[in-house]
Amino acid sequence: MTAPSIRKVSEREARQVAEAAREQDWRKPSFAKELFLGRFRLDLIHPHPTPAVDDVRRGEKFLATLRTFCETKVDSARIEREAKIPDETLQGLKEIGALGMKIDTKYGGLGLTQVYYNRALALAGSASPAIGALLSAHQSIGVPQPLKLFGTQEQKDAFLPRCARSAISAFLLTEPDVGSDPARLATTAVPDGKDYVLDGVKLWTTNGVVADLLVVMARVPASEGHKGGITAFVVEADSPGITVENRNAFMGLRGLENGVTRFHQVRVPAAHRIGPEGAGLKIALTTLNTGRLSLPAMCAGVGKWCLKIAREWSTAREQWGKSIAKHEAVGGKVAFIAATTFALEAVVDLSSQMADESRNDIRIEAALAKLYGSEMGWRMADELVQIRGGRGFETAESLAARGERAVPTEQVLRDMRINRIFEGSTEIMHLLIAREAVDAHLSVAGALIDPDTSLADKGRAAARAGGFYARWLPQLITGPGQLPRTYQEFGELAGHLRYAERASRKLARSTFYAMSRWQGRMETKQGFLGRIVDIGAELFAMSAACVRAEHLRMSGEHGREAHQLADAFCRQARLRIEELFGRLWTNTDDLDRKIVSRVLDGSYTWLEEGVIDPSGDGPWIADATPGPSTKDSVRRPIP
Repeated sequence: MTAPSIRKVSEREARQVAEAAREQDWRKPSFAKELFLGRFRLDLIHPHPTPAVDDVRRGEKFLATLRTFCETKVDSARIEREAKIPDETLQGLKEIGALGMKIDTKYGGLGLTQVYYNRALALAGSASPAIGALLSAHQSIGVPQPLKLFGTQEQKDAFLPRCARSAISAFLLTEPDVGSDPARLATTAVPDGKDYVLDGVKLWTTNGVVADLLVVMARVPASEGHKGGITAFVVEADSPGITVENRNAFMGLRGLENGVTRFHQVRVPAAHRIGPEGAGLKIALTTLNTGRLSLPAMCAGVGKWCLKIAREWSTAREQWGKSIAKHEAVGGKVAFIAATTFALEAVVDLSSQMADESRNDIRIEAALAKLYGSEMGWRMADELVQIRGGRGFETAESLAARGERAVPTEQVLRDMRINRIFEGSTEIMHLLIAREAVDAHLSVAGALIDPDTSLADKGRAAARAGGFYARWLPQLITGPGQLPRTYQEFGELAGHLRYAERASRKLARSTFYAMSRWQGRMETKQGFLGRIVDIGAELFAMSAACVRAEHLRMSGEHGREAHQLADAFCRQARLRIEELFGRLWTNTDDLDRKIVSRVLDGSYTWLEEGVIDPSGDGPWIADATPGPSTKDSVRRPIP
């Protein structure tokens, strides 16, 4: 059997590649960045920003069109049953302009704001998660967004009108042996005259089966006149040498048009390169700064659906003489779904509006929204299955066959599971956000813990760090959260904001203490860093919920009810936060590492005895050696 084509890289090289792709500067303020530094800058998010009148009119008009389309033209059960989105449904989405929601009107798009784009995705995703995923992959990370941010005018003129009307796009980064470690990227783009020649295999290409245009990340070898490095290209999906070798099937999102794509001697004009050579990962990460908001938007939509089903089912279902929701064990789950849905929508709307106004840097806010939305969305779907009991485990088709309402609870749970992996797994998001959260510390003291730094540079770093911490540490002792009348304009929610301010300073003190204690080993303390980020996510959600509730109260839209939901959410969140603070220092992380070592060295193989492994044969990672395809293409272009 042929060994997989694997690019070997050291841990240090992998870290350097990831670090080089980061945005290094903070040119705009960031609420979340300040939060992790112990500075609770409520003024950055309150009063809640609001969209322009024209944006609202245009957005509401399209939402009405999309709702009618989804209600009359989308057969979610058929998509689940046939495991694909019908051609006529895709054609209909093109006709109503859904492919061009985020594309400027001058290129034939709808020019929706991030707020209304996300609301449209929540709506479409509730009708069919596969459609939500297709629209998101096309516009959030596919061709339109990278070109909007980094494309030349010629590229925008050539590709954006097509993307707005008819051309579905896909984003190709992952490879069989490359996930969150892009330093291992093996697909190459070799310069040849006015072209680049692409060779390699891409895995999990969402939309790749039906795409017309591709954003491909490939490694350009350094040579005379070529800086080289990971580079982004726009590639025509029907180019000679491209083969969609497999349409992948998954636990959920059965209609997802996701495949394996092989490139063999594919010629791409140099004019189709996005940005300079070596800028591919930076382009990808910058694109995701707002692109990540699409996923929590759809999670918020699922929360709304879960709340609707929980309410209706609890009204119909009685046990021991009363509604099941009147029993505390079930009622607590309903309350969790209601409060969390309110908070998650608050996080998405606030982050989206800040993205539209472009006053703040929202890279951390968007990452927190993705992390928090995917985790809480999964929990809400899981709790709904529990509320529904055996009917939650039964398929909608089976329920209908025996005469009951076809509620696809188990399908939603399956569909939601991928969100904890899509666009950065929870574990990777913890590390990404943690890196941004400690950026201020590394900027002034990073050289002190870098083993390759000279003694002279360490001395200069020590002087900078001393000045920074002399100013910063005293700010963490006291703050507005200790004054009883602070934030009083928020009424009964003021106490939660005072708590958030105090917790923000405690979070910053904990981070500083950990850096002082572990120094260079801090990056290995992933359990600790994950809890730090989770505390920050809860505090951001609390803040967003309170600001949204007060905004709704001031505008006269369900203000009293919004305050009730925000209060309930904050009380629930505070319990989770206190548990996380306790687990920062009291946990089993060290013991867990020892157990893992024993598992890996085979000490516990006796524990695996007594079962049968139903897995099939084959390598753990498929062979991705470049070369011509031996399979027929399963690409399905939409007429």
